[in-house]
Amino acid sequence: MMTIRLYVTGGTFDKEYNELNGELYFKDTHVREMLRLGRCHLDLEVRTLMMIDSTEMNEVDREMILKSCVESSRERIVITHGTDTLAVTARFLGERIKDKTIVLTGAMIPYTFGSSDGLFNLGSALAFVQTLPPGVHIAMNGRVFNWDNAQKNRSTGVFEEICPA
Repeated sequence: MMTIRLYVTGGTFDKEYNELNGELYFKDTHVREMLRLGRCHLDLEVRTLMMIDSTEMNEVDREMILKSCVESSRERIVITHGTDTLAVTARFLGERIKDKTIVLTGAMIPYTFGSSDGLFNLGSALAFVQTLPPGVHIAMNGRVFNWDNAQKNRSTGVFEEICPA
């Protein structure tokens, strides 16, 4: 059985809700609980790289993600990421990594809200990373996209292909 590396970077996946002031914040990742609830039996290595909102992610953070992927001995990697800049990070990695299968995924609704799409997206990403060829991909809403051909549609709340000009 192949071992899959799973990198956590934060994003809506892992946001908590403060009932007193109504703010969203980060405490710890929910990925391990999601894997348990999904009855996942894959050989996984989960590593938290950061816990930030993707709108706060910068080039230094992306370099850390890149370095972690390049230095990993694993050929198959899933990255949980905030959806606002997920496509930016996918492009950053896609331009630089060709020899590993990497799938980025996220959630539109925090896991702790109970109606999150995160569990489905995580399961999809884990399935895709086992079957896709080397390269960088995005898994959202049951679909998979190449790193250079996806964007978040902010009006519909789903990822879609970028239409050619």
